Amino acid sequence: MTTPRRLGELWRRPGSSAWYLLLGLLLFAASFLPALHSQGTQLGGVPHRPFDALAVAALVLECLPLALARRWPTASLALVSLGFAVDQLRGYHSLAGIALPIALVSAGFHVERHRRATVVLFSAAYVPLAVALYLLGTGEPVSGFVTFYLALALMWGIGSWLRATRAAEAERRRRVAEDTRAAERARIARELHDVVTHHVTAMVVQAEAARYLTASPDRLDQALAAVTDTGRRAISDLRNLLDLLDPDHSGEAGTQPVGRLLTLVEQTRQAGQPVEFTEEGTPADPNGSAYLVAHRVVQEALTNALKHAYGSRTSVRVRHDEKEITVEVDTDGSGTRGTSPGGSGRGLVGLRERVAVLGGDFRAERQPDGGFAVRARIPAGGPS
Repeated sequence: MTTPRRLGELWRRPGSSAWYLLLGLLLFAASFLPALHSQGTQLGGVPHRPFDALAVAALVLECLPLALARRWPTASLALVSLGFAVDQLRGYHSLAGIALPIALVSAGFHVERHRRATVVLFSAAYVPLAVALYLLGTGEPVSGFVTFYLALALMWGIGSWLRATRAAEAERRRRVAEDTRAAERARIARELHDVVTHHVTAMVVQAEAARYLTASPDRLDQALAAVTDTGRRAISDLRNLLDLLDPDHSGEAGTQPVGRLLTLVEQTRQAGQPVEFTEEGTPADPNGSAYLVAHRVVQEALTNALKHAYGSRTSVRVRHDEKEITVEVDTDGSGTRGTSPGGSGRGLVGLRERVAVLGGDFRAERQPDGGFAVRARIPAGGPS
């Protein structure tokens, strides 16, 4: 059952059948106004005839089928064309003739299948109508019929152009949606990489070191405890990340800080990597995107140090000011290659993209002594 709310939605919707029905009713009523008699289309010059019962039937055929123009455009166009033919052949020349170009525009827009066949069929039907009007009329030149046909073709073309425009806009929106989903998947992949890789790398290094401590129970216990703590932190960080990515999450995960940089350094030291840490200034916004990116830069650089230069001296220098955050991480080449799984390069690529989004600079390069240097300048105010 149609409710008042449903009716309201129908009236508010652009291109709704309700609007076509209203337009048809207005044309039907206006055609009976004495001042508008014989003010419609006059094709072929058939002498004017006063309205009679057949005129009312012709007006009904011309106007009311507009209500079908959206759902059944071909049937609507056929009925309107039939009414128009009766209107012209009988010489009523009513204002309702305006319904024909409206039906053509709607058909050009809404017809889904057999569009070419529809054009050919209605074009063929126009020929006998033009011949009959030529014979019944006062001798209108053939050019007049050709001009009228071209005007009707233009109406169909306008509908087709509107249809193509809508299809192009739908395709653009689909591509934007796909690009948005791809960007979101990439963001999630970067977050998972940053959160998981650092902790898992530390766990692998700690577990590998524990193999050589079986003769020292105290040190072995400390190493296994460090593995356990790292695993718990990984689980906690993953839970926080999943909360952030869950649109239905009702907690305050969206405002949780990513953690202090010193915590990252301590975790890396527990894994056996000697790290010197210097932090100058205070973050302008510890929960902002700039600090998050700086945190990820340090995290990825320390993870790579554990992987590829285990035991090498590593220095981390972070400087905060009102305009930007500067991160410098240097690892010398004195250590040995880590025993953790090799990287895919995704982390550095993701960091470069993140820093670039905020309008900053990122460099990661190997040093002449075999070490590695990471440099990042991150504007604290976002993209410039």
